[in-house]
Amino acid sequence: MNEILPENISASWLMAAVAALLIALWIVLRRRRGQTQSLAGVLNSIAFERIQGLVIPKADEGEIQIDHLILTAQGLLIIDIKDVEGAVFGGDKMQDWTVIGANSRFTFSNPQPALYDRIAAVRQIVRQVPVSGRIVFLEGATFSKGIPSLVCNLDELLGEFGDQDKAAAKVKIEAFKPHWEQIQTLSDRASA
Repeated sequence: MNEILPENISASWLMAAVAALLIALWIVLRRRRGQTQSLAGVLNSIAFERIQGLVIPKADEGEIQIDHLILTAQGLLIIDIKDVEGAVFGGDKMQDWTVIGANSRFTFSNPQPALYDRIAAVRQIVRQVPVSGRIVFLEGATFSKGIPSLVCNLDELLGEFGDQDKAAAKVKIEAFKPHWEQIQTLSDRASA
């Protein structure tokens, strides 16, 4: 092995570097898995029922996909998840948002117009039920210049849509149930 390595680098130093890299990778993967579990935990605690990967008719024409549609005591909630690491620079009226991470920088379209389209499509189907939407940024994102109006993190989502009084919430859920079943029927038809 010494024939492959430069003279000033020993095999033991290389082994230590590889071990450190593996430990760092393990920490990153473990942290990501924890975020997924907390995401699932928060969604389960605010949802009485939920549909993932829903495709419904768009308000004007065509179809629109909704990643997470949740039945809450406050009505139907559409959730878009953003898992980015770094400082996010975005605003309600900005066309593009930028994420600046430790070793990267990238831009993506403002996700709010697409969320408004999803909200309109669901409202077109269930007109008598409140419909709202949130873009949830996971733990690795920070907004240093202010948080846009439909954006939140998991704690804020839980605070806004988590229900302390489950008995009172169940009464509201029963009122929303026929409309939820209408959405489920559309979902079943689309997947058939």
